[in-house]
Amino acid sequence: MRGRFLTHVSIVRVNQIEVTPTRSIGEDEAIDNRPERIRSRRAAFAAGCPDGRMTWAISWLALQDNRKEYQEARRLLASYHDRYGDEITFIPGGYFAPMFDTREHNRKTIHDALGQVSQMVGGGYRPQCLIAGFMDAENQRLLAQDEGIHVCQGQIWSQHGIDNGDGDGGICYPYYPSREHYLKPAQGASDFIDCVCLDGWTCDFLAARRNGFEGGFNSRLGVGPIETVGNLGVVAGRREMMDTTAIHFDGGYAMNGFGWVTAIWETSIGHDEDLTYWLETVRERWPDTKVTTEGDFGLEWRKNNPNNEKLNYRFDEKGTGAPGSEKNLEIQWFMNEEFRLALLRDWTKDAPALAIDFTRYDLKAEEPQSPQREWSLMNVLNQKGIRPQDKPKRLGELSPDDQHRIFARYPQLKNLSRAEVTD
Repeated sequence: MRGRFLTHVSIVRVNQIEVTPTRSIGEDEAIDNRPERIRSRRAAFAAGCPDGRMTWAISWLALQDNRKEYQEARRLLASYHDRYGDEITFIPGGYFAPMFDTREHNRKTIHDALGQVSQMVGGGYRPQCLIAGFMDAENQRLLAQDEGIHVCQGQIWSQHGIDNGDGDGGICYPYYPSREHYLKPAQGASDFIDCVCLDGWTCDFLAARRNGFEGGFNSRLGVGPIETVGNLGVVAGRREMMDTTAIHFDGGYAMNGFGWVTAIWETSIGHDEDLTYWLETVRERWPDTKVTTEGDFGLEWRKNNPNNEKLNYRFDEKGTGAPGSEKNLEIQWFMNEEFRLALLRDWTKDAPALAIDFTRYDLKAEEPQSPQREWSLMNVLNQKGIRPQDKPKRLGELSPDDQHRIFARYPQLKNLSRAEVTD
């Protein structure tokens, strides 16, 4: 896998959070999803990246609504596929399907809605991915097995204590999920789900270590306009969007061989000018960036990775200076098939690095059996710090077995001097 990739998803819906086909929470947003808003979003995307392709996800109610505005909205989406090659797909549960409905009900809704999307677009069209926010492992398995769709935006990385669902513990770049838990990479052939699981929002790693709004900061700070431009203003907000992008397209690209940045923006929130700015600036700074659909990106990764054995993602961020991303701090992430590890240090004081997260994927994991808010995967040590055992530790304070696992993968971490990571 080589290159820089950017994927953008826009959501068209009726209610703010359509948690089941018959139940919604939040506000009615029909007025903010009218056809002119959809046209404005597509025009903003084209202004920022004329030859790019994007993904549209439509909700259950927006598929069913017979008002003229939604009839026109569906016609527009179909035309964007024909004209630009955009991907049109479905979003179940308003991002939170497993939190509010059973696996069986979600499965039926997904099947029925995908058929309606195919009919809406016509010409034998079939989307290559599902946009889900969160999606349990079994429904990702059935998505591949029964629907022939092998890409699912199925997790929101690091999310905990915010919005309507919690799901921390996974890998922020593509992986094949385990049949045990959607956040656990498959550990072998018997555990393997042939569906590439993708994150929904690229976040600032330092802000993302927080639980919800802990300390008055926003843990979802990154490339999303609500958390950046909406809260920080245009200048500081756009700077944070670009600084977060650079984490992946500069250092991350150098370490991993490819970089990927993604975001889901609801049509109802506006911020079209910020979308144009982001895309224009990305193309100016990294002109080789491929702006493509979720499905195409996921399938490109799948083509290069038949399993999880080659997973070895590394990220290194020094704080951007935005609220919650302290300039004096440096966070390093190591993510692979066996575990994820995060090290945090004050680089301005030559301070020792402390492990703030060590999540093992070889251990048994289990998803909730019925709808509930909490869908995280936490075991040895978790970055959110919400359990008594989640206190930052030096690597030498981890168990000998855990140290062996870490050093076998990353022998350079044996060279800690005063617990400072040296490469």
